[in-house]
Amino acid sequence: MKAVIQRVLSSNVKINGETVGEIGKGLLILLGVADGDSGAQADILLKKIPYLRIFEDENGKMNLSCVDIGGEILAVSQFTLCADCAHGRRPSFTSAAPPQEANALYEYFVEGLKKAGVKKVETGRFGADMKVSLVNDGPVTIILDTDNLLR
Repeated sequence: MKAVIQRVLSSNVKINGETVGEIGKGLLILLGVADGDSGAQADILLKKIPYLRIFEDENGKMNLSCVDIGGEILAVSQFTLCADCAHGRRPSFTSAAPPQEANALYEYFVEGLKKAGVKKVETGRFGADMKVSLVNDGPVTIILDTDNLLR
């Protein structure tokens, strides 16, 4: 499972011009589910992401988490994070989980964020053509891959 985490001042996702998810200060998470991923990988990310200390404290140091600041999270599924670009110029997406499995893990992840104490959790719509907007704060962007976190 892969997650691109961006610290944002605001973010939204639109489908056909309609806003389906919108947050203020917090995190935009783009989540890719690979074939073979399970709840164990989601749990690894859930134990880390809401508590990553990437928000500044009163001294300007990154010491506070999204939960600490009462931040919000917009979680958007993105199978293209599982792209294999090793051969040729056209990415292969065969390592992405099948849609039904990926959606189940995406929903599991979103529910886990809510249980973790995140003030507000918004989402895109799985499988839809989405337009994601954000105001990146910093910018701060972190990439997590559960394959690397399991070492």
